[in-house]
Amino acid sequence: MVPFSASLGAQPVEAAASPPAVPATEYYGDARPDAPELAARGPLRVGVRTQVVEHRDQFDILRASENAPDPRYTRRLTLEIWYPADLAPGQAEHTVYTDVLGSGPGNPARPNTPFSFPGRAARDARPAPPQTPSDRYPLVIVSHGYPGSRLQMSYLTEHLASNGFVVIAIDHAESTRADKAGFASTLLNRPLDDLFVLRTVSAWAQAGSGHFLAGLVDTGRTALVGYSMGGYGALNAVGAGISAAAVAYVPGGRLAIHQQGDPRHETRRDARIKAVVAIAPWGGANGIWDAAGLAGLRTPTLFISGDQDDISGYQDGVLRLFQGAVHADRYLLTYRGARHNTGPNPPSPAAAAAGLEDFMAYAEPVWDSRRINNINQHFISAFLGITLKAQPLQAYLDVPPLPAGGKAGPDSAAWKGFPTRTAVGLELQHLPAQ
Repeated sequence: MVPFSASLGAQPVEAAASPPAVPATEYYGDARPDAPELAARGPLRVGVRTQVVEHRDQFDILRASENAPDPRYTRRLTLEIWYPADLAPGQAEHTVYTDVLGSGPGNPARPNTPFSFPGRAARDARPAPPQTPSDRYPLVIVSHGYPGSRLQMSYLTEHLASNGFVVIAIDHAESTRADKAGFASTLLNRPLDDLFVLRTVSAWAQAGSGHFLAGLVDTGRTALVGYSMGGYGALNAVGAGISAAAVAYVPGGRLAIHQQGDPRHETRRDARIKAVVAIAPWGGANGIWDAAGLAGLRTPTLFISGDQDDISGYQDGVLRLFQGAVHADRYLLTYRGARHNTGPNPPSPAAAAAGLEDFMAYAEPVWDSRRINNINQHFISAFLGITLKAQPLQAYLDVPPLPAGGKAGPDSAAWKGFPTRTAVGLELQHLPAQ
């Protein structure tokens, strides 16, 4: 197996004679024997590239004061881009990603420690052109938790790229484990970062832009996927305006630009965003949204949550968001017995070695993380296939209701794509838009 090392750079496997001599390894997202059908790797090869973009002249909320009421700065956002690829002879779908453990800079109890893990993607591979311009790949923008990183859900980003999506995950400045800073920055900037990346990729996608995504991606069919604070940002970006109580979380009313009814919030809606996946979205249990704000959500949404989530909340958190988004066609996938970590990769060996807190930043005490990853791949693939590609996958979401007695899932093959006796522990609810 390829070892999990402390390498300081993501490196592709060097070209070799065909077939490529890549060591056998396990990758996050590989299907377990009991994985549901749509967790299987897609038919396309996957490439990956890293790019830094700059969002200039942004309000620096962490430096604002009475003496400096409007400080400005450039937000540097590192992006990881996965895409369908044509591999060169001898090139392999293998790379090494490097992330960090810890709770942010300056915490000696949980210092930032680099760790690396293998990925099933070819670094800097040539993109595979769509068959026709109308077959350009839909765009999926992925937003991590606080703190987290663009690599936090590589099991999902690689999977979606193998199924014909261009996937771009953001390192949100001041919100990663490497550069974690004040929470006000995350509250203000998450939706702004998402929409800036969409505008940036739209420019790259134009013919003659000189970018490798030119003519490759169709930003008119975009989805936002957000985990935890990423879910907060995604919901706000598509119209779920925050409450007056939430505006008061940050002095000076600086969050009012995200408030329901504020013209700046209303005019930011981008019709190119056709779907949202909100995994354990934060804010429902914290007064972030009232009924009017949730009613502003009109985009088809797949919510995913554990019913024991003690970070975002379930009954007063994610379930309340799902029920209150009355103008959106929406689903709620619930993991019975799971807490907050229904979004990320499994804990790496480095996280396990670092101690309980770093391990539990990724792990679930009841569920196997690889099992959660496979189930997420299955349902997110179905949902995005329907909303972005008009694929005939609705049967995967039209699963039967819970049996009498409230068992946590049919113990048969009644859920399409699930092997017999493997839907246990799950619930999928659907509410249409009013």
